[in-house]
Amino acid sequence: MLRTVLTRAFPNLPRLLVCRYSAAAAAIPAPNPKPEVHYTKLFINNEWHDAVSKKTFPTINPATGEVICEVVEGSKEDVDKAVKAAKEAFRLGSPWRRMDASQRGRLLNLLADAIERDAAYLAELETLDNGKPYAVSYCIDVPMVVKCLRYYAGWADKWEGKTIPVDGDYFCYTRHEPIGVCGQIIPWNFPLLMQAWKLAPALATGNTIVMKVAEQTPLTALYVASLIKEVGFPPGVVNIIAGMGPTAGAAISSHMDIDKIAFTGSTEVGHLIQQASGSSNLKKVSLELGGKSPNIILSDANMEEAVEQAHTAIFFNQGQCCCAGSRTYVQENIYNEFVERSVERAKKRVVGDPFNLKTEHGPQVDDEQFQKILGYISSGKKEGAKLMCGGGVAADRGYFIQPTIFGEVQDDMKIAREEIFGPVMQILKFKSIEEVIERANDTKYGLAAAVFTTDVNKAHYVSNSLRAGTVWINCYNVFGVQAPFGGYKASGAGREMGEYGLEHYTEVKTVTVKIPQKNS
Repeated sequence: MLRTVLTRAFPNLPRLLVCRYSAAAAAIPAPNPKPEVHYTKLFINNEWHDAVSKKTFPTINPATGEVICEVVEGSKEDVDKAVKAAKEAFRLGSPWRRMDASQRGRLLNLLADAIERDAAYLAELETLDNGKPYAVSYCIDVPMVVKCLRYYAGWADKWEGKTIPVDGDYFCYTRHEPIGVCGQIIPWNFPLLMQAWKLAPALATGNTIVMKVAEQTPLTALYVASLIKEVGFPPGVVNIIAGMGPTAGAAISSHMDIDKIAFTGSTEVGHLIQQASGSSNLKKVSLELGGKSPNIILSDANMEEAVEQAHTAIFFNQGQCCCAGSRTYVQENIYNEFVERSVERAKKRVVGDPFNLKTEHGPQVDDEQFQKILGYISSGKKEGAKLMCGGGVAADRGYFIQPTIFGEVQDDMKIAREEIFGPVMQILKFKSIEEVIERANDTKYGLAAAVFTTDVNKAHYVSNSLRAGTVWINCYNVFGVQAPFGGYKASGAGREMGEYGLEHYTEVKTVTVKIPQKNS
């Protein structure tokens, strides 16, 4: 049964993931919809702390709107404590600085093992706090976390410098050295996975970390903190704080003793972080920000596949993906059929209890996001887009929104210009390839894009013409930890994952030595 559900919901899943679990329904453990919460405090120097202010905040179950528990709220004073611990862990001669690179890799592998051991519990906690379907948490998010940690564990002792044949009697070489104390701020849409994307390359290269997790979804990150201590990372190497952006996040961004900051979230906050870096110590900045990604369907595309992939491109994770295919451009001679089929598919999407294995679509993360998305739907109606399906609330409690499709969308409409971050599909019509390339690029964003066609020449022409950090051809949302991800323009700066992801966590030092005589 589950194989059928996941195959229909996520067409790439059987090939990529379900095969790992053989008899799918039997392999996924029945979820506990009320997992016990073990950790709610700040994790600093391998110890659990209350906030200096003694403040807490509620974390909410988005499927019900009920409070799960109270979580300790960190602020500037707590960030200062965490930075002090991270700085001490990074001092010359510390256990972490003297640790062999291969041992850093071993610790990352041990962390991956511990997460894999506790996969069911972590998936339950993720679903409880975030609202995504348990089947997705268990079959996609947790395995990708494990893969990320193991991938960078392998890089720990292979990120090498060079010897350089400079002129004269000199021996010249480069070292890849850790930057130092890294501030990391992660979002709520993929809490476990975004934590891994940040932790793994930073730890593989020998940095120490002060991480602020999203206030909407702090629970899994804090449990992973307990595993970090369990597997043997030295005190102060990883410090994790739950708190608010304007307080804890701002303190990290402007801290004079933080050497680098990595942020995933909105473009608006990305601007603030860049400004904070410039007005403080010019800390290095990498940003993975918003998007309004075009998904281009040419008239020769495989219609059935294009409809299903476009459906997943926008509705996966309740539309809460920075790279969501939120502008679907369809060539005019197949437009009507594509819209008809897309509406039929959206109406079949199973919305409901995220702990039910039949559910494809859970709630939005919180009331703020819920109201924001409903506002965009209202805007689409007012500006003249044609509501084809959905458009309303999908349950009598919680933050559920119906999968929504607008047709007859124009490029200047608000829903076609701004990032909605929700289950709202906009379908736009185009005539020629040259036209759609120009329209697709007419945005401040440049995170991702896709093209569907059976013509390889058209595929490469379009992909080479689109101003985006990732372009998918005849697929969507395909991620491998080996491949870099990041955006053009206002979608960010730098790349995460792959070998490229290591560059943002190291300084390159050139060392030149005078020698008596050089010989080739």
